[in-house]
Amino acid sequence: MLKKEAVVEALSGIMEPDLGKDIVSLDLVKKLEVTDNKVVATIKSSNPAMHARKRIQEAVEFTIERKFGADVEIEIEVVSLADDERTIETRKVLPGVKNIIAVASGKGGVGKSTVSSNLTIALSQLGYRVGICDADIYGPSVPTMFGVTDEKPEPVDVNGKQLMKPIEKYGVKILSIGFFADPDQAIVWRGPMASKALKQLFTEATWGDLDYMIIDLPPGTGDIHLSLVQTVKLSGAVVVSTPQDVALADARKGVGMFRLDAVNVPVLGMIENMAYFTPEDAPEKKYHIFGRDGVKRLSETLDVPFLGELPLMQTVREAGDVGRPAVMQTDSDASAAFRAVVSNLLGVLGKNVYS
Repeated sequence: MLKKEAVVEALSGIMEPDLGKDIVSLDLVKKLEVTDNKVVATIKSSNPAMHARKRIQEAVEFTIERKFGADVEIEIEVVSLADDERTIETRKVLPGVKNIIAVASGKGGVGKSTVSSNLTIALSQLGYRVGICDADIYGPSVPTMFGVTDEKPEPVDVNGKQLMKPIEKYGVKILSIGFFADPDQAIVWRGPMASKALKQLFTEATWGDLDYMIIDLPPGTGDIHLSLVQTVKLSGAVVVSTPQDVALADARKGVGMFRLDAVNVPVLGMIENMAYFTPEDAPEKKYHIFGRDGVKRLSETLDVPFLGELPLMQTVREAGDVGRPAVMQTDSDASAAFRAVVSNLLGVLGKNVYS
């Protein structure tokens, strides 16, 4: 006859793979019913990805069968921890960061890094504690956007462990693989190497307490994106695209990736970049060079919030090139556009917005 105490003892030998402690001591066994020859349990997982939950389920089933025999009836459900259930212990990576938002694009060249940098500073201007992690392993550009290409993160001792201290500029904490690579040399890594480097930016750095972290992802859908959701608990993702059809097709794939069961990250909204061009000598005119309202229509089709459009402006490009993002020019049209997008994003998150 099965005893509940014996089942609990058996489960205490199962480790939560991302947290390094057993599921009993972490209080992840939320429901356990034991009868004569049946075990029914609900287990919480720190990692929402389907493969991670499946791994815990298989470990529980194997442990019970090995301990009590193959004839025991087992019903196991593994579900993700809700945000309000997470403690520092059950969120090993970035426990001091309240909101982690990935900025993605299906296609390169749509201005994703420019958008990421300006959104980060706009959040800082609101008084939030903010950081940005440049996860574009193969083409890091955030150091250029912030004018810190010559900086190198210093090692600091935290509880006997050497960690990286992010660079700080404009009130924002910054880490990028670009700090550790020769700017004149291409970064050529296989998938596992790139994934390991990305993980180190989160697990071997002292980010401290932040209200928001923006993660600038590489374009496309691949190893880096999967590694990210396996390493970090994302609050959501924002997809950036220009309005022409070739970019929209890839943006659709980007939204689809975050909605996969194995990824399962909320898409907070879509941003249309380079939406229109207005000449300085004809401010009343708008030229929709890449098409009109493409991202807005796609967001409606996909049932994703539309966070706004950003103009194609020479000043935005120039500001990024000199390391002083355009949103810092608070009286400019570009700044107003970025601030409107941030207002809409915070509205989706239910936070305070620009007045």
